Amino acid sequence: MAVKIIEAKPEGAKFKIAIVVSRFNDLIGQQLLKGALQTLTACGVKEEHIEAAWVPGAWEIPVVASKYAKSENFSGIITLGAVIQGETSHHEYIANEVAASLGRITSETGIPIAFGLLTTASLDQALARAGETSDNKGAEAALHLLETLTVLHQIR
Repeated sequence: MAVKIIEAKPEGAKFKIAIVVSRFNDLIGQQLLKGALQTLTACGVKEEHIEAAWVPGAWEIPVVASKYAKSENFSGIITLGAVIQGETSHHEYIANEVAASLGRITSETGIPIAFGLLTTASLDQALARAGETSDNKGAEAALHLLETLTVLHQIR
């Protein structure tokens, strides 16, 4: 008996994607969004099948992602932003709760959510991960979402 292997090249033509971006650390959010949009369109997602919503900060990402997931209008969601360490441990609480909330939303709805929220010790680290030409974690999140969606589509 042969083992059936399911893997897929990211192909976006049949998917509708929602993106939720934190406005806090706006420069990082803009770069991550740019990377995600370039990747989505390069993989065949039609521009009219992409919707992006800006929220004040990372804390607000889950509520908007949940609304998108429950709307049944989108195949998957990408979340983008940066939580950068400050003088206190506040960033850890925010990042942990946002990650846990997004995991619950995926479990409850079955809609995959790509985690493109940077959690860094400095602005320089965040800028390096939101690079214009390489190492853009927004582009990476988009690619991971499309690959996951393509695999899920094959399983169904």
